[in-house]
Amino acid sequence: MPFTTWSLAKLAGYLDEYYRLDISAETVRVILRDAGITWQATKTWKHSRDPDFAAKKARILELYDQAAGQVPAGGRVICVDEFGPLNLQPRPGRGWFPRGQPARRRATYTRTAGVRYMFAVLDLASGQLFYRFRDRKRWPEFLGFLRQLRTRFPTGPLFVVCDNFSPHLKHEVADWCARHQVELVFTPSNASWLNWIECEFTALRYFTLDGSDYPTHAAQEAAIAGYVRWSNKRARPKGRFAIGSKIRKPDYLPNVA
Repeated sequence: MPFTTWSLAKLAGYLDEYYRLDISAETVRVILRDAGITWQATKTWKHSRDPDFAAKKARILELYDQAAGQVPAGGRVICVDEFGPLNLQPRPGRGWFPRGQPARRRATYTRTAGVRYMFAVLDLASGQLFYRFRDRKRWPEFLGFLRQLRTRFPTGPLFVVCDNFSPHLKHEVADWCARHQVELVFTPSNASWLNWIECEFTALRYFTLDGSDYPTHAAQEAAIAGYVRWSNKRARPKGRFAIGSKIRKPDYLPNVA
């Protein structure tokens, strides 16, 4: 049939037309449920052709496993990334509304207020997020954020898990890190899913941006700040990353994420 997606009604109609089975859409749903088949979103995956994939993955998993107070020399494992660009626009979302009366958002808009970026860190020892908003995300802003993290965590080495974004690779950043006991631990290319902070960004996006239409950057940033405060009050130390997952196997292939 010429469908990429089947509805229950189309399935029931197909069975009736080709197999003479007079069956309701609800009965089809029950049969599929009993067979372990549910309605799910299609997901994507990326290739990682990083020649050092296995070594980088092993290093990150080792640090994650040690994050709860077992890092050598009193070190701390943190995950850093940039969230954004944060622009002002109506965003689709989901919510609880009276039947047939969903909230509506304007469909037309102009971007006249520029964009902002959020530099964020996930501290695995506490499970808390820390952040700063900036107009740009160049290496000076990244280095400034690292300096603030070094002030927040003044003793012991810092192991900073981050991606291969070009500002992270600048020699000015590397020189400063070497002088201040900060080690940048890079994820393999196209393997950002190894950065634990991505999970926090998913929740942040879902609870503060989806379904929103903030009038100003100040309002948007206040909403994000409110969510982070709420989340930090309920935070727990991070542990057991991908326990039992296939990525823990030594022969895990890097072309599937």
